[in-house]
Amino acid sequence: MDQKLKVIGASWCPDCKRAKTFLGQHRIEFDWVDMESDPTAQAEVERINDGKRIIPTIIFPDGSILTEPSNDELAEKLGIVREAAMAAYDLVIAGGGPTALTTAIYAARENLKVLIVEKSSVGGQAGVTERFDNYPGFPDGIGGAELAGRFEQQARKYGVEILQAVSVDSFKEIDNSAGYAGLDIALSTGAVVQARVLLIATGSTYRRTGAQGEDDLIGAGIHFCATCDGPFYKGVDEVVVLGGGNSGLEEGLFLTQFANHVTVVERGSELRGSKLLQEKVFNHPKMSVRLNEAVQSFSANEKGQLQAVELENLITSVRSTHAANGAFVFIGLDPNTDWLNGAVALDERKFVATDQMFNTSAPGVFAAGDVRGGSTKQLASAVGEGAAAAIAIRYFLDKLER
Repeated sequence: MDQKLKVIGASWCPDCKRAKTFLGQHRIEFDWVDMESDPTAQAEVERINDGKRIIPTIIFPDGSILTEPSNDELAEKLGIVREAAMAAYDLVIAGGGPTALTTAIYAARENLKVLIVEKSSVGGQAGVTERFDNYPGFPDGIGGAELAGRFEQQARKYGVEILQAVSVDSFKEIDNSAGYAGLDIALSTGAVVQARVLLIATGSTYRRTGAQGEDDLIGAGIHFCATCDGPFYKGVDEVVVLGGGNSGLEEGLFLTQFANHVTVVERGSELRGSKLLQEKVFNHPKMSVRLNEAVQSFSANEKGQLQAVELENLITSVRSTHAANGAFVFIGLDPNTDWLNGAVALDERKFVATDQMFNTSAPGVFAAGDVRGGSTKQLASAVGEGAAAAIAIRYFLDKLER
């Protein structure tokens, strides 16, 4: 029996896009079948659903089936833990990337009760990065999913509890006239847990272009994760990568495993990635670079899938149409801070403002990693901040106990 999930749907179907995103975020391997181009798949959907075309129809390796499932239903089916085992913890961490996992490991080794709450899957952006060649201790490099898995394994070894497909919605200080008593933390499931300390480590999200047609084509040709969606482009003629920084160049190189050709589009006069990555890109037989150009719009074919990207040369103002089967966007990061709703102070770019000890403006609330203003957005520094934040949190708790 095939050990992968099979997702049958259509490129225009928003629930199909949502299910694919959810599975990709949780690093669940699956085969995507577009029933519009596969008559046998359409017949299979109708057979399963008593003649109705209900999509996505998801067939699991054990033969069970879910049709048009919510994310909650998918999480339950996949055995993803979404309920906390206890009512109170020493430390709750919002986010499950390398910063969060490192803090959790250090805190748990100090016998603190730690809960990680992650809205997608553990590992954050590191978990969906194809490969790290600059992380200390791995001279031959290491895959992002493997490294994230090691972080998670080590955290669980020390008793860290992890909830996935759940987010922290809000928090408030427990009302206690005697002084600081901790926090009530509301989760997206409706549950409330208490914590002596909260660490905000929700990271950041890849920025969108805002160009015409982008919203309609996300998941139907426009993507933000080459590891998640790159395999869908095996054997296609052309994909484009928007952005010439480290992420764009790394993911562009990864995409050459699937597409026949990859074009990197950078609005600046030169690539912004490391010299080593630039050298690899310029010397790769399946890659090209277009500088001083910005995307103006995305256009779709009759099936609602991306067929071309309209580019404008920022020096000459000349526009051109670049045929492409897929576009992967890597043009910067926005902090995941919208959920805070003014609960802590943010800087001018909406990153969380902290002092040198990672304290935010709210008592008992710390922030570290990519979500924090002044962080360097590198894996090694994210891990370092996680360790430093754990020490600061331990110091804070020690003062409370005196």
